Amino acid sequence: MTSIAPPARPSGRPHPASLTRVELTWVEKQIENWIRFGRVVEDTILDRRRRVVGFAPGGVFAFVRWSANDYGTVSSHIDIVYAVVPGAAYTTLPFVRPGGDILLHIHGWPKVEKVLQAIDAVETIGIDPADAAPDHWRHVHTRLTVGHQPRLYTNERHQAWLTRRQVRS
Repeated sequence: MTSIAPPARPSGRPHPASLTRVELTWVEKQIENWIRFGRVVEDTILDRRRRVVGFAPGGVFAFVRWSANDYGTVSSHIDIVYAVVPGAAYTTLPFVRPGGDILLHIHGWPKVEKVLQAIDAVETIGIDPADAAPDHWRHVHTRLTVGHQPRLYTNERHQAWLTRRQVRS
């Protein structure tokens, strides 16, 4: 079954039906769901503790989920997700509608912290993590999953990604 993307809006903004939406919750020291990076194109405040943000098709974002109880951290996760284009296959994720192409999925605070450091390293060289090569985030996922240190993202790797992307277009 093929889906037809909604028509582009005159403003150049994506059609609301095509957005990937993420529900964020913040209950201090209990539940903290937040976006680490990504270009938010829609932001809706539901109440004092919850809001929903939307990402355009093709956007990349990092979604962090953390929860705790009286005894400490219960769970921590980070997902780096490619927002799907209408009609494309996707994987479901908690709090993400409809879902996305998961480039990285890590759980456990020590590994989540290493992903946050990898994101910081990309920013340190002056690149927005949302613009980094999707393969880099897959690489970080694979290396951390098996307990190895991921390679650093470099300007040379970024230029190679930009060239590959341009050739594909």
